[in-house]
Amino acid sequence: MKIGIPKEIKTLEFRVGMTPAGVVELVHDGHEVVVETNAGAGIGMTDADYEAAGATVLARPEEVFALADMIVKVKEPQINECAMLRKDQVLFTYLHLAADPAQTKGLVNAGTTAIAYETVTAGDGSLPLLTPMSEVAGRLAIQSGAFALQKANGGRGVLLGGVPGVEPGKVVIIGGGVAGTNAAHMAIGLGAHVTILDRSLPRLREIDDIWGGRIHTVYSTRHEIDRLVPEADLVVGAVLVAGAAAPKLVTAQNVVDMHRGAVLVDISIDQGGCFETSRPTTHAEPTFIVDDVVHYCVTNMPGAVPRTSTFALTNATLPFVKALANRGWREALIADPHLANGLNVHAGRINHEAVAHELGYEYLPSEDALKVA
Repeated sequence: MKIGIPKEIKTLEFRVGMTPAGVVELVHDGHEVVVETNAGAGIGMTDADYEAAGATVLARPEEVFALADMIVKVKEPQINECAMLRKDQVLFTYLHLAADPAQTKGLVNAGTTAIAYETVTAGDGSLPLLTPMSEVAGRLAIQSGAFALQKANGGRGVLLGGVPGVEPGKVVIIGGGVAGTNAAHMAIGLGAHVTILDRSLPRLREIDDIWGGRIHTVYSTRHEIDRLVPEADLVVGAVLVAGAAAPKLVTAQNVVDMHRGAVLVDISIDQGGCFETSRPTTHAEPTFIVDDVVHYCVTNMPGAVPRTSTFALTNATLPFVKALANRGWREALIADPHLANGLNVHAGRINHEAVAHELGYEYLPSEDALKVA
């Protein structure tokens, strides 16, 4: 199979779909890898590094898309990239379609087989290809939130860890999954007062077992969000409903009630955001202010640390890329129902129920799509 690695073109996105080490694995298995020139520059990898790994470097994205049987990316294809996709081609990347009707329409029109990292599952129900970026985003949420809290950046001038004689900042994290617990890990490390809300009692027990009294666990209800959010210095939204749009848990009124200069970091923004006042931002202009509250809503947060993120992502995606390349996409999905859960679009049909529901498309289950030649 010919695997194409184009350069990412989302604003200030420096990650790349695969490291040279991943290329070595694919070439060893007998596949051909084509990489767009300077695709790895953001992680400190040169064209020569990819050529040494066995890849062919091409000058233009059109050449990569034209030659490849499978495109491996990081972020969702932009509209001009959707136009380069073909019916006989596989796209393997993050898609987050429920919050992106324009991209969904582009993929439907292209007829491409689009497999989303974020809906591939594991035997325990976890999301193995979302996990590494959730880990990065969770940790970055505290780093970015702490920076935004500085007065010169629009914040209320609070040091999250405080100092002797001055109480620490209050961090409220909505969602106790991978992103939320990684955010908590960083916030605890800074010495902040940390509260996690979640609707899973088993998960809250796990968090309590790990951190004990250093983290306050609260069962998430409307009442508790209304109580805790207005008193927080930093609120992190880390809510996920796999494949679907995130629920709006922090209301516009909650934002009005917050301290002037408090900060909201919406990790869920890729799926539409979990704050009513959220709107997507970029690393070029990461924040905006609503009702005197700073909002950080960057849709590709891990792109801020592309080297760490790319290595972590390739570690997770490479076994699946190899399976798709070695067996062909159809046989690979038939053999692995967890990988089949990643199928979002095929031959102009939507194959993920939550995406179809959110965007008003007819739903064709992936098992039915796999029966169609």
